[in-house]
Amino acid sequence: MNAQTVRRTVAGPAGSIECAIDAPAGSPAGTHPLAVVCHPHPLFGGTMDNKVVQTLARALVQRGHTAVRFNFRGIGASTGAWDEGRGEIDDALAVVHAHRAAGQPLVMAGFSFGGYVAAQATARLAADPSTAAERLLLVGPAVVNFTVGPVPAGTLVIQGESDDVVPMAAVLDWARPQSLPVTVVPGAGHFFHGQLPVLKQIVLGAWPVCPQA
Repeated sequence: MNAQTVRRTVAGPAGSIECAIDAPAGSPAGTHPLAVVCHPHPLFGGTMDNKVVQTLARALVQRGHTAVRFNFRGIGASTGAWDEGRGEIDDALAVVHAHRAAGQPLVMAGFSFGGYVAAQATARLAADPSTAAERLLLVGPAVVNFTVGPVPAGTLVIQGESDDVVPMAAVLDWARPQSLPVTVVPGAGHFFHGQLPVLKQIVLGAWPVCPQA
């Protein structure tokens, strides 16, 4: 993402997981709240370097988080093979455990298929109050081809009005029974072409900036 991005691998359930880490300037990575960002579907070109994923990471760093992007199994330098979403949730949890210090606040974030993974990982983490994530951020979550369960109140959901991959109507149908607000970006498609600055500003304005952990 920039010259200060640290790239490393961590151990995962299917082998090594390739990660990219960005922290606010002038501070060690472990001194800030953690944000883990999950990328789109790996069988359709999704990687941790996707522009939406990078935009989310930039916004979260600007908000005072250490942002960790990673490649799901079988993508880039991550070992293993596609596991239909099951193992990819395990990958996300492995990245959280590898980077999160005890008591460190956590934001889970994801785009498209990554939104499904982030939501499922958040649900698993919530089973133990000591590991629960503080926030969940979903952009164009893949509610059509994957079963995305109910998410915590306060989850930020951002959806492009003209999304032709995950239709806005499907996201609203998923959100409605939860009384979950959805922030709609007028005219935006699935990949927010030409609208990435708008996406970033929505994330920047969503919650109070996190203080140093």
